[in-house]
Amino acid sequence: MKKFILAALALTLTLGLLAGCGGSSTPAPSGGEEPSLTVVPGKLHMATNAAFPPYEMPDDAGGYEGIDIEIAEAIAAKLGLELVIDDMDFSSVITAVQTGKADMAMAGLTVNEERKQNVDFTEPYATGVQVIIVTEDSEIQSVDDLEGKMIGTQEGTTGYIYCSDTPENGGYGEEFVVGYTNGSTAVQALLTGAVDCVVIDNEPAKSYVAANPGLKILDTEFVSEDYAIAVGKDNAELFNAINDALSELIADGTVQGIIDKYITAE
Repeated sequence: MKKFILAALALTLTLGLLAGCGGSSTPAPSGGEEPSLTVVPGKLHMATNAAFPPYEMPDDAGGYEGIDIEIAEAIAAKLGLELVIDDMDFSSVITAVQTGKADMAMAGLTVNEERKQNVDFTEPYATGVQVIIVTEDSEIQSVDDLEGKMIGTQEGTTGYIYCSDTPENGGYGEEFVVGYTNGSTAVQALLTGAVDCVVIDNEPAKSYVAANPGLKILDTEFVSEDYAIAVGKDNAELFNAINDALSELIADGTVQGIIDKYITAE
């Protein structure tokens, strides 16, 4: 049944694309044509922030690669759509979906209650672990040492949300947290001494530490979280199609194969 639904969706979107290319000489049927399920007929626009390796990052050919990119390509193929990557600040990806400028968002997005008020989330496809990056000579040895320290994060991420919360709720207060536009900028702030540590997802943390001698990741993790795809609340049909396609890709091992390609067991 799922395959039938996805095939029907692909056919509907393809017919919508062909109708859109036919010029304006043919009047629309009375009552108007059924609107396309996507922002642009025949295309699946994905909002992302391509500065989050290995989930999304630029490739040598001027395009993008990573776990989220390949999963999105597989979903688009199942739906008979062409994937279009819309790279933007991380803080804008939810808004892009919410306002209808993108069909879905994949950017290492954590499912939380605040975001669920604005978008619908598919089933999770990966688990992320927030860790702490420090300089090798840092006095910070664990999460217990973060109180009173300046913490660098990527703005809009769960690392920023958790850390900037009040001490009563387990955070450290906004005055002790700096949100940067991307993880790389946060790491550079750590290297220059502008912050005492950086809280970010474990996988990009590995890449940043490998590229910047003098840094290390603490053995104790900060928090564990699930990653999922965000879709606008006003497009249940597209949400169901994307979620069904993702479920099939998880069930047949495609998603795990993509993850294993970028994240090797240590």
